[in-house]
Amino acid sequence: MPSVSTDASLDQPQTGAATDREDLTEVPDDARTRHRDLAEELDRYAFAYYVQDAPLVSDGQYDELMGELKAIEAAHPALVTPDSPSQKVSGGFGATFAPVTHLERMQSLDNAFSSDELSAWAARAARDGAAGAGYLCELKVDGLAIDLVYERGRLVRAATRGDGTTGEDVTANVRTMADVPQQFPGDDGAVPELLEVRGEVYFPVAAFAEVNAGLVEAGRAPFANPRNAAAGSLRQKDPKVTASRPLRLVVHGLGARTGFEADRQSAAYEQLAALGLPVSSRYEVVADLEGVWAYIERYREQRHSVEHEIDGVVVKIDQVGLQRRLGSTSRAPRWAIAFKYPPEEATTKLHDIRVNVGRTGRVTPFAFMEPVKVAGSTVALATLHNASEVRRKGVLIGDTVVIRKAGDVIPEVLGPVVAARDGSEREFVMPTHCPECGTELRPEKEGDADIRCPNARSCPAQLRERVFHVAGRGAFDIEVLGYEAATALLGSHLLEDEGDVFSLTEGSLVRSDFFTKKDGTLSANGRRLLTNLQTRKDVPLWRVLVALSIRHVGPTAAQALAREFRSLDRLMEASEEELAAAEGVGPTIAAAVRDWFGVDWHCGVVEKWRQAGVRMADAESDTGPGPLTGVTVVVTGSLRDHSRDQAIAAIQERGGKVTGSVSKKTGFVVVGADPGSKYDKAVAAKVPILDDDGFAVLLEQGPDAAREVATMGNADSDGA
Repeated sequence: MPSVSTDASLDQPQTGAATDREDLTEVPDDARTRHRDLAEELDRYAFAYYVQDAPLVSDGQYDELMGELKAIEAAHPALVTPDSPSQKVSGGFGATFAPVTHLERMQSLDNAFSSDELSAWAARAARDGAAGAGYLCELKVDGLAIDLVYERGRLVRAATRGDGTTGEDVTANVRTMADVPQQFPGDDGAVPELLEVRGEVYFPVAAFAEVNAGLVEAGRAPFANPRNAAAGSLRQKDPKVTASRPLRLVVHGLGARTGFEADRQSAAYEQLAALGLPVSSRYEVVADLEGVWAYIERYREQRHSVEHEIDGVVVKIDQVGLQRRLGSTSRAPRWAIAFKYPPEEATTKLHDIRVNVGRTGRVTPFAFMEPVKVAGSTVALATLHNASEVRRKGVLIGDTVVIRKAGDVIPEVLGPVVAARDGSEREFVMPTHCPECGTELRPEKEGDADIRCPNARSCPAQLRERVFHVAGRGAFDIEVLGYEAATALLGSHLLEDEGDVFSLTEGSLVRSDFFTKKDGTLSANGRRLLTNLQTRKDVPLWRVLVALSIRHVGPTAAQALAREFRSLDRLMEASEEELAAAEGVGPTIAAAVRDWFGVDWHCGVVEKWRQAGVRMADAESDTGPGPLTGVTVVVTGSLRDHSRDQAIAAIQERGGKVTGSVSKKTGFVVVGADPGSKYDKAVAAKVPILDDDGFAVLLEQGPDAAREVATMGNADSDGA
């Protein structure tokens, strides 16, 4: 193994006063060039050695190059930087998935599902100034969106799309991909100063079956489809695992850039390819919609002959100037659209229908089928929702059934192939009692299609699902506490309910074989679980709310509740009306929250977590009243300078309150593009209305200044 010093003082000369140090501008060009080349070469060799397990040079050659680098740095100390190979530990490549903000927002695409919808998009674009435009057609790769940032030709960051504004930093893993250049070819002056490119990481179809076979042979769960394989492989905590997978990249877009200009999308692709970035060879520029449709039809027939999964075709206005003229909505560019191919269908044998009891007690029938490939995935299981749906579809156990992947994502049983019946088929009978605890099943209220197990607290199935949910990525995100671990904890009678999760100790865990070694002492997984439980007590309030398994309260609703009430105590004390008035909540969620906290043992779960040290409140943004304290604001439409969440956060950070409905108590209604009925209600209620500029005044100067620029609801104004 190459030896690497992490103590610069061992190898760097002792210099005199600062005035004697050589300035970087005084370093000869040949020394700077050789130093840069050596640093890049050593980084590449170290990465191949430590992460890819594929040494490119011998230890002796590596040490010789390192010696030369250090000699140059000794002669020219100005070249020593923290990221020099002489100053860092070469083995320190790791994926931490820290949040990272994209330089420019990664938008979605609007979809078209028919030729009429595609034509309507083209007509709108022409009407808005893109008449006579050329169209660039490219395949819509079904992979994982990625954002790459290059500075002066060097890859400095790679991130997943995330929510479009913030993604996960996967730079270390992306560096293992052969398709991704670490450095653009050419001198520094010949490459863009800054270039943010967007693309899709995919898993080649040809390699998918081979990788899955290896996973099964190793006793691990196979990937469901190539896209999941790409996402799972890229998000590995160990870059070595990512390096072992045949991930590929295709680049299809641009973000922020300095020193990179192209007058057409197609010209940009040519420039990107010249920089060494992988651009699809299958894109095509056509003159009219007839050419677009021909491209769509060609790949509809050839979709399974492409090296990667596709779920449609992306059509873009080729001229960049016209793209800028058309602009974007809050979520998607107006100059591009995704044409989605219709879902694929297949027939297979329905072997059985079994029921599953979920964490909220809902009993759901599932179809167990002969595995069949549909839309690129092998499908063997599909939900049938409820007994009424089974009857509606008319399927019998033993039927040959038609299945479809709606939107190429969710498997769905469409119905039986009646002509294939041979008389051996039988009807599905919904159980009358819970298959796990024996409690009689019933609908929650008369007329409900769903039936539930009312034994919420002690039904083993519900409890197991809730404990597993508590540890899920959308809740506390507790490593080690997976489905098997949850089952083991309950099987060892270590948990009365999910409230006991954070009270687990070494003394209790050693009573479970799952968490002990052969000698009866706590296993490494057991210790990891205890550590993770301790660290995950300090999570944002919305995660705590998700973990409670309140019906209808997923991450979005939980974040809305947390923004409004800031603490669990305030939330528990709020009336149903106060809950419903919170932005993003509404009456259904409000009723579910009040019902949940009306159950004694539910409150007991909260109290157990509180006693165990789980944080029950978010930090207040300010210690004292903010400039908008006592001001109620309603936001409607798409704002120019803020996303909806950003606008809400900005108001709340200043002490204001955001609600989802307009009343006489509303202080301001902030109106963006395409406002809804809230604008009309503001006019009728004569509430002050602010546009984007007025909203900026409200945030920066306060309510008094905002009233001076507001349009009153009873006045005519083009700005509202």
